Amino acid sequence: MNQKSYYPKAHEISNDWYLVDAAGRNLGRLASRIATVLIGKHKPDYMPGVDGGDNVVVTNCEKITVTGKKLDDKIYYRHSGYPGGIKSNTLREMLEKTPDRVIRQAVWGMLPHNKLGRKLLKKLKVYAGEEHPHGPQNPKLLALD
Repeated sequence: MNQKSYYPKAHEISNDWYLVDAAGRNLGRLASRIATVLIGKHKPDYMPGVDGGDNVVVTNCEKITVTGKKLDDKIYYRHSGYPGGIKSNTLREMLEKTPDRVIRQAVWGMLPHNKLGRKLLKKLKVYAGEEHPHGPQNPKLLALD
């Protein structure tokens, strides 16, 4: 008799909520840990191609740290689609204007770039301050160290 691989069903997967305080955390290390939790690799029943990850709420994203001169040297580009429509911002400018996009883009770079990755990115909730509206979900603190 052949043993078949276990494939988790949708009703068997439990999605928890985790809370991350980004104050004083390194951007890349924080994004890597968040991506692991969103994908579900921290669970024993991880299966590639299956949405088995958890929801993550990130607070204080404007207080992240980076090493070296990345605040002025790291540049974020975007394009409007029109000729000459390229725009750029440094990391310092992004943290002042839209600090939530910094973490969202860092995590998106570590997720698969397909339908599953877009679905997983919707489970990430990023807030600039300490307040967040996800209190009723009782998020657990995520151990980053």
